Amino acid sequence: MNEHITSKQAAKAVSMLHQRGMVRLSEFMSDGITAATISRLERQGSIVRLSRGLYQLPDAPLDAHHALAEASKLVPRGVVCLVSALAFHDLTDQVPPKIWMAIGAKDWKPRVTYPPLHFSRFPDQQLKSGVEIHHIEGTPVRIFGVAKTLADVFRYRRTVGTNLAIEGLRAAIKQRKASPSEIAAQAAAAGVWKAMQPYLETLTFDG
Repeated sequence: MNEHITSKQAAKAVSMLHQRGMVRLSEFMSDGITAATISRLERQGSIVRLSRGLYQLPDAPLDAHHALAEASKLVPRGVVCLVSALAFHDLTDQVPPKIWMAIGAKDWKPRVTYPPLHFSRFPDQQLKSGVEIHHIEGTPVRIFGVAKTLADVFRYRRTVGTNLAIEGLRAAIKQRKASPSEIAAQAAAAGVWKAMQPYLETLTFDG
């Protein structure tokens, strides 16, 4: 490959990273940038490899939720859920050691070594409901909204713990991050309204 083409590819790769924050090798290649060009840029220190097949600029500002952006790029069909979604919405003091990602019941579970991920399989209907897009370091990240997350932690309370579910619900009501009616609607859709109802009514009354 001649030097002009290589330089043009390198400039395009850097431009993509400026625009998107993080880019996968497959995305570079789809835009006509070869793996050899990416390897050369990495050796030069012009870009850094975050994990297998995922790249960023070396001077890119790091957001507090940087790991969520990484996870989103590595699992593009996944949605940040449960404990990680509670933490993102500031509804718990817990800092989960792994990022909780929801994937479909029949989706292939990606083999990702970093960042550490915990996968939860959601029915397709539940996977599509209540999804919000938050931009972290220029990367669109799919995260369940507050009301949907609260319904999910009650649905998976045997996994995450009932105390955490109640803690998240209490924080959401206190901070007014979702209305009781929004929370109740998501709980009903998730089939956990009976389990949540006494807690929501008590917290709403106390508030």
